[in-house]
Amino acid sequence: MAEALFSGVPEHWEWTTLGDVCARGGGDIQTGPFGSQLHAADYVPVGVPSIMPQNIGDNRIIVEGIARITRDDAVRLSRYLVRAGDIVYSRRGDVERRALIREAEDGWLCGTGCLRVRLGQGVADPLFASYYLGHPEAREWIVRHAIGATMPNLNTSILSALPFLLPPLSEQRAIGQILGALDDKIELNRRVNETLEAMARAIFKSWFVDFDPVYAKAEGRQPAGMDVETAELFPQSFAKASGGEVPEGWQIASLADVVEIVGGGTPRTSVAEYWDGDVPWFSVVDAPGASDVYVIDTQRTISSLGLENSATRVLPVNTTIISARGTVGKLALVGSPMAMNQSCYALRGKEGIGPYFVYFAAKHLVTALQQNTHGTVFDTITRDTFAAIDLVIPSQSALSSFERQVEPLLRRILSNLHESRTLAAIRDALLPKLLSGEVRIGVA
Repeated sequence: MAEALFSGVPEHWEWTTLGDVCARGGGDIQTGPFGSQLHAADYVPVGVPSIMPQNIGDNRIIVEGIARITRDDAVRLSRYLVRAGDIVYSRRGDVERRALIREAEDGWLCGTGCLRVRLGQGVADPLFASYYLGHPEAREWIVRHAIGATMPNLNTSILSALPFLLPPLSEQRAIGQILGALDDKIELNRRVNETLEAMARAIFKSWFVDFDPVYAKAEGRQPAGMDVETAELFPQSFAKASGGEVPEGWQIASLADVVEIVGGGTPRTSVAEYWDGDVPWFSVVDAPGASDVYVIDTQRTISSLGLENSATRVLPVNTTIISARGTVGKLALVGSPMAMNQSCYALRGKEGIGPYFVYFAAKHLVTALQQNTHGTVFDTITRDTFAAIDLVIPSQSALSSFERQVEPLLRRILSNLHESRTLAAIRDALLPKLLSGEVRIGVA
């Protein structure tokens, strides 16, 4: 019998090891290809996705920014391709994170730096196994047994020895379905948010970058998808301005001219009373995915005493945060009042400039901001960077209309994020109860 990670499980549930489960099911645990088998020059813009450690999220693959290989390389490295039901781990660093491979990722590559767990058939349900491996005790066991004082390292032997709880298959599936339903709703919210963000971004680009309504009116056409009242807010001709032509009556100004730039700060880390309080404290690690827009949770918090004794201040909801040092250009809208560290700036629109215009303008200009960084050691956005970047400032009526148009979309995004946080808390509370047998599903 394998080591039991927690007690109180039903008597007919079996403790074994992950390696034994894989062997009994005809599966295995193996590493991805070595660096000598796949070089940086082998990656291509279009091809078979290659899962790297940075693509391993919380039981899901993060597709954003994923590397790709050619079909020929996928054939050459076919033994490393993943199948639906596999589970992948990072071999180094954050070794406790894992991701279940779903149908959409079938045939992708388990890339360099990753481990693949293949459970086989008839012994362990993959969905159940993926949640079991997310149990706090299982995660802690992996971290404790990982090799390396500076950087934890995981290998096939360590994963194979991981104690694994094996209920009857029918109960595994019932547990997996309950937890999976919560995660499916969280994923649906993420996809909805992706669509909503794209809609808001498209409106910004059409109105304030491509000037579609102005061109339409200049050609005697009704702007597509726009009611008459909104169309009347746009001019029907262009005028010359410094830097080029802009819609009649609109202006060109620097980003620094239209936003208030606020710095952050860090309470002294040596003073314990300044930390672990009720004030969320944003740093670049808390930046949301591109579609979620808002940040509502932070890894670290500070106390009111820490707030009073540092340069940071509480930012109101809908303030734009941009990372300004090291990893430059990560954006977030504040979803609940929070402070931030000194590696970020907060951007608030000056009189007449709404918060959504500020956010989408910064998002549109982020490449220009990144290209105008300073610093010899770290790329850094400074206040001079904002002064060097120009943008078109629409009329007040057009600005106000934009805020009204996108506000319901952004409000829905924020609502979905809060709902997903609640669902995740329910899932995390249920997980240990289900896996200890304290809560039984589908059992008389």
